[in-house]
Amino acid sequence: MKRPGAQERKVSAIAAQEPRLNEQISVRECRLIGFDGTQMGIYATSEAQRIADSEGLDLVEIAPMAEPPVCRIMDYGKFKYDQAIKAKQARKNQSRVETKEMKFRPKIDVGDYTTKKKHVLRFLDAGNKVKITIMFRGREMAHPEQGLTILERLADDLKDVAVIESQPKMEGRNMHMLIAPLPSAVAAKKKKESDKKKEVEGKDDGNA
Repeated sequence: MKRPGAQERKVSAIAAQEPRLNEQISVRECRLIGFDGTQMGIYATSEAQRIADSEGLDLVEIAPMAEPPVCRIMDYGKFKYDQAIKAKQARKNQSRVETKEMKFRPKIDVGDYTTKKKHVLRFLDAGNKVKITIMFRGREMAHPEQGLTILERLADDLKDVAVIESQPKMEGRNMHMLIAPLPSAVAAKKKKESDKKKEVEGKDDGNA
């Protein structure tokens, strides 16, 4: 049986839609993730808020439909600002690109993760955006934080070449995140290709 309003409440990891912050969080307890990404366990929400306050940070509800809901300690204002700047840079001088998709399972093993990450890197290197999809089945739906962990791990692994263009969010049984090539990485690739072309043309001229 679904809880009232469950259809409207989407699990959002640092969400595309604004999550509840601090005093807006009304649940009695939550699964707490620390500022550094550490899984801290289940806390009374009031205690989690006290910990966030003591660090001068925000308590953010990132997965409201989990049991219990998942909250994370972060500087939410700085996070939103940094993401806005990165997204703006990603849109500058952006040519028409194709969006690829790569699917992961929440309990993916290391080998599969490494292989899929290589495919994502190949897509990004070609200048494409990549839609990352975490597919949940059955009881896995009760633990969206497992999918969030994979997306955060991937975002961290790709931070030098990609920017998060659309934050993780739940749609039905899947969690999605959209990433795009980092503008500086695209510019570096274009420069490398241009230099290589000039080098080839220079050799041709020398042989003429």
